Amino acid sequence: MNHMGHVFDTDVFVVGGGPAGLAAAIAARQHGLRVMVADRAQPPIDKACGEGLMPDSLEVLEHLGVSLQGCETGSFDGIRFVGPECSAAATFPQGRGLGIRRVLLHDVLVRHAEHCGVETLWGARVAAIRDQGVLLNGRKISCRWLVGADGQNSQVRDWSGLSAGSGNTQRIGLRQHFQVRPWSDYVEIYWGSNGQAYVTPVGRDEVCVALISRRKFKSFDEGLSEFPALAACLKDAHSTTRARGAMSISRKLKQVCHGNVALIGEASGSVDAITGEGLAMAFRQALALGAALAAGDLSSYAVAHGQINSLPEFMSRSMLLMDRSPWLRSRSLRVFAQQPGIFGRMLAVHVGELKLKDFGAAGLLNLGWQLLVA
Repeated sequence: MNHMGHVFDTDVFVVGGGPAGLAAAIAARQHGLRVMVADRAQPPIDKACGEGLMPDSLEVLEHLGVSLQGCETGSFDGIRFVGPECSAAATFPQGRGLGIRRVLLHDVLVRHAEHCGVETLWGARVAAIRDQGVLLNGRKISCRWLVGADGQNSQVRDWSGLSAGSGNTQRIGLRQHFQVRPWSDYVEIYWGSNGQAYVTPVGRDEVCVALISRRKFKSFDEGLSEFPALAACLKDAHSTTRARGAMSISRKLKQVCHGNVALIGEASGSVDAITGEGLAMAFRQALALGAALAAGDLSSYAVAHGQINSLPEFMSRSMLLMDRSPWLRSRSLRVFAQQPGIFGRMLAVHVGELKLKDFGAAGLLNLGWQLLVA
């Protein structure tokens, strides 16, 4: 494409071929832009995560033209909190969620991106940003737009001067899969004194168990021992994968765009994994970024990014308060058990079916009152 007298090798160059980068590439191709994606790794790319896609995530995937039909998946109707003293469940207002192994999801996204005409460059190293381009495997590739989708430790973010921000709280995650028939129609979140354990059905006879904690465990089994009820459910189950670790980081950037550079996914800031919204955020960001790139103006993406991230950031702060305060955690779980309608409305807010403002001051006051008297 010729832009201001410059002939570019591609319209959009995406650094990072994980789900966020591939979603951005697919969205840009939907608008007819030429796209290259580069990543050091070879597909399928794995990452320790909870592997659950809530109904809002699946809806955005549909807009990207991505179908999970034919994939091995598990399904769930909502979220269930499990505490030492009580448990509470809430179902999604509409639709079901799907659990899918991260490597399977990545494979689907790679195949769809390539089918859409995205040029993928695997095992490729981007060493630097150059004027109107990048240095890739020692040669310059020129591009009109550069997208940083290279994760929490984004080099594109550093190179483009976008690293200023706030937050940066960290917790440690561990994930392992077990061969066992799912015992619940919910994603179960077990609450312990140092963190949470997430159980997501990812197949007819397999579950994903993700531990997120403020302390580092010597092993997955040591972490699991903090959740006796869950450990009992897995007592006779065989692990199907090795334990895999990752950092769960909360980070908010002052800016996600500069010049012809835009950040997406965890490169653009992140919320704690406690929300389960990382992929949903990235997919929504991709749709907004694709439209902005097609319009030739990143300012609309900057605005949309802030709107997309605002609710998960609020939910993350709220749930981390429960994580840090035994009193609040105990009271909250008791309220959700006694008043399931409150939990259901909060889940509706979480998946975008109910606006936070529609939950209302009355709802928040009622929740506050119930916490005091629980």
